Amino acid sequence: MTTFSELGLADEIVRAVSEHGYTTPTPIQLQAIPAVLTGQDLLGGAQTGTGKTAGFTLPLLHRLMADTRQTGAASGRRPIRALILTPTRELAAQVEASVQTYGKYLPLTSGVIFGGVGINPQIKLLKTGVDILVATPGRLLDHIGQKTIDLTQIKILVLDEADRMLDMGFIKDIKKILALLPPKRQNLLFSATFSNEIKELTDRLLNSPAMIEVARRNSTVDVITQKIHPVDRDRKHVLLSHLVKTLKWTQVLVFTRTKHGANKLVEQLGKAEITSMAIHGNKSQSARTKALAEFKDGQLQVLVATDIAARGIDIDQLPHVVNYDLPNVPEDYVHRIGRTGRAGAGGEAVSLVCVDELKLLADIEKFIKRKIVSEVVPGFEPDPYAKPQPIQLRSHPAQRNQRPGPASPRKTAPSGAVKSTASRSATPARPASGPRPAAGGLPSLTARRGSSGNRGRG
Repeated sequence: MTTFSELGLADEIVRAVSEHGYTTPTPIQLQAIPAVLTGQDLLGGAQTGTGKTAGFTLPLLHRLMADTRQTGAASGRRPIRALILTPTRELAAQVEASVQTYGKYLPLTSGVIFGGVGINPQIKLLKTGVDILVATPGRLLDHIGQKTIDLTQIKILVLDEADRMLDMGFIKDIKKILALLPPKRQNLLFSATFSNEIKELTDRLLNSPAMIEVARRNSTVDVITQKIHPVDRDRKHVLLSHLVKTLKWTQVLVFTRTKHGANKLVEQLGKAEITSMAIHGNKSQSARTKALAEFKDGQLQVLVATDIAARGIDIDQLPHVVNYDLPNVPEDYVHRIGRTGRAGAGGEAVSLVCVDELKLLADIEKFIKRKIVSEVVPGFEPDPYAKPQPIQLRSHPAQRNQRPGPASPRKTAPSGAVKSTASRSATPARPASGPRPAAGGLPSLTARRGSSGNRGRG
């Protein structure tokens, strides 16, 4: 069985990995690391939880360190040589934590920039210079617009979770960024699903890439037990409370379709004496960080999230994921349930399905090419005469009585940055199985304030 030390990585990197008790690469790491070390472009297809972050982080660190030794230590302001783009703030922070963890014995610096915190610390960070920058596209463009960043020395570009970035409408931002990068560079693109848009992006970005795929395209993780509980729409919260209490669930990630739905469910769970918090685009960054940290520590039984806010959540052996609302896009079902069953560990994904969502369910089953087991919970039998209700009425209760609700003011979020040095002694929390981003939540070096919408500026 191949070990990390046999993949050609620098001794300092292998040492950092070994300190976390890992000697055997996951399948995607086994394929990606040698390919990236050669300098070749790479297209990686992998479900979440497979260890793909370490699959590009480890060889990226090795290549930059080799370049540093060849050209000599940088003096003065360090140019950004590796740029990693991610769709969300949480994922950006998590990836940068992985860079810190596995590069702790290397004289390389890294930083992360994203929206939701002040921009001035980022400007200071960029003036100082870092070797590796992790960023969300929108915030990166903010700096490009202010001429506070130099991307002319980029040697390696990583697009992580490219499918989600396209889903969030970042394609124009990505094209703007690509136009500013040096033409000669290594490109690494990772995606859990492969749409026509992803194919178009890969054709534009990658040059004769190595292609690796550790799971069937658009498949769900086999180790996850999937189940459907049919229920009336107005009894979903009661059924969820029943499941949490009777089955003694202690750590449950619940997905809702809307921010309003997430807030309402938290209130309903609170009345049932179940500890829960919500994370979504309208929550301040500090509130999101607090909720995620308490959930990881086991202080919260239930974390209620929208799809975008939950992107990048990496929790050791998360046992349960619940689709309180089925997603409108089948691909999102794959992303959601992939929060459990990570790195080969078992997990359970439960979907509460009402008559309104039968078409969505059919689309999901067609997409994953399998029928999901359906099980009615005694006492929660759905009304066989219930009629489907349009999604817009379900999402906006005020419309049911034809009364327009008050308009919500659109919030504009401020933005912020964190710098770290790879050789720092602080070590993020241990990943679950195989090197993956540390699960310590967002870095605490920056005072975060404000909030942002699902799209916003990253």
